[in-house]
Formats: sequence, C-alpha cells, structure tokens
Amino acid sequence: MSSSFEKFQKRRVISSYFSVVLSVFLVLFLLGILGLFVINSKRISDNFKEDIVMTVFLKSEVNDSIIKSLDDELHLASFAKDFKYVTKEEAAEKHKEVIGEDFMQFLGVNPLQNSYDIHLKAEYVTNLSFAKIEKRLRKNEAIADIVYDKQLVTLVNDNVKKISMWILIISGIFAFMSVLLINSSMRLSIYSNRFIIKTMQLVGATKSFIRKPFIKKSIILGMIGAVLAVLALVGVLVYININYPDLNILKDSVETVVVLIAVLVLGALIPWISTFFATQRFLNLRTDDLY
Repeated sequence: MSSSFEKFQKRRVISSYFSVVLSVFLVLFLLGILGLFVINSKRISDNFKEDIVMTVFLKSEVNDSIIKSLDDELHLASFAKDFKYVTKEEAAEKHKEVIGEDFMQFLGVNPLQNSYDIHLKAEYVTNLSFAKIEKRLRKNEAIADIVYDKQLVTLVNDNVKKISMWILIISGIFAFMSVLLINSSMRLSIYSNRFIIKTMQLVGATKSFIRKPFIKKSIILGMIGAVLAVLALVGVLVYININYPDLNILKDSVETVVVLIAVLVLGALIPWISTFFATQRFLNLRTDDLY
C-alpha cells in the first residue's frame, strides 16, 4: 500500500515538473519568436519594399555609348540598390512566357523597348521619393518613359506602419500573458508542497531556508525549458536562413544573440520571482487555511 502511494506521489511530482518545463519552453519559445520577428521586422519590410521595380524605358534610337553613360549614372546613384538592363528581345521572351503565345508572329515586329529594371533602396520607397527620382531621370533625353506601381508603393508603406504598431501591441500583451502563464505553473507546483512548507515552518525553519530549495528547483526547471526554447529558436533561424536566404535573418548576429540570451535570463528570472511569491504566500497562511 505504502509502495503504491509512493509511486503515485513520484508520478505526480514528475508530472508537475514536466508541466513546468513544458509551459516555460512553450512560452519562451513563442516569446523568442516574437522577439526575433520584432528585430527583423524592418529587414523583412525592407525586403518587400526593395522588390518594387521602377522600369525605365529607353528611346529606340539610343546607342551603346548613351546606354553606357546611363549605366554609369545608375551605378553612382544613391537611390539604386540594384538594376538590370533588359533588351527588347529579353522583354519579348518574358512576355511570351507570361501570355503563352508569341505575339511577334502576329505583329511581325517587336514593339517593345530596351529598358532598365531598377530596385530602389528601402528608404527611397515612398511616392515622394519615386516622384523626385522620376523627375531627375526624365531630364535624360535617352529616356522615353518611366513606369512604377504607385498604388503598390502606398499600400506597402501603409501596411508596414500598421503591422509595426500591432506588433508592438501584441508583444506587450503576449509578454504579460507569458509571465502569468509561467507564474500559474510555478504556483501549482508549490501548491502541491504546501503541507511540507508549513511543517518545516512549524519545526522552526526560517522562511529563507524553506524558500531556498523551491527556488533552486524552479530555476533549474526554468533553465531546462529555456535551453530547449533556445535550441528550437536556433533551429527555426537555420531553417529560415536556408530556405529564405534573401531575408538575411542571421545578418545582425549580435541582436539575435541578445534575444537568445534574454530567453535564458527570463527562463531563470520568471520562475525565481514566481516561486518566491508563491512560497511567501503559503508561509504566511495559517495552518487551517491550507485545506
């Protein structure tokens, strides 16, 4: 009978430890993901912005020397992240792939123009900057027309502002909920030992002496959960870096390391604070109130 009770108690303790580690792991992992997303949100938004293309069409009579001159100008331009010269033959091939038919068979000639596809740096992706750059480029007599999606520029900038605001709000709410969740798990773990706490207090043990083993145990469990969360976060970062190299997710390694260290620190700090107040609560209870 005693043996079966001891086994039951042992299973209950293991189950309690597992639930604490699991809750700490899940909370810190999600909090870490959110932290990584926040520090990389600018890069992600910049990546979207720099995908917008400004197409500069050249006049048909433009010769190679003028093209070389324009090429040099774009190389020196502060607004250009990168650019590509597209011949009218290459443009015709792209159109053929898109529409699935060779339109030149019907027309007999290639009506398209030689052009430059320019990707602007993220800080220049606003309607005002696009307008200034367009005005500057149109001064070149070799340029026939300039085309870009004005509505897309407006849409991207408006959505980036809205998303950034909601990320900050969600981060604050989620951080608060994370602390509450870990605190609840630690309280449940301490609750199962409330009679041991009171017994130790009745035989003369000091409050700090009683709290010490519980705090030590909670920090160990919290650190186990935090280490698992860090390993999972590193796995996610490696996966994103391999499958989405354009995002350069590991470019700012210092900020990434700071987030991972913060996860480890929270893994020890939150359980420590929660256990301290949970044990303090049961230490201040009367014996009759334990039941």
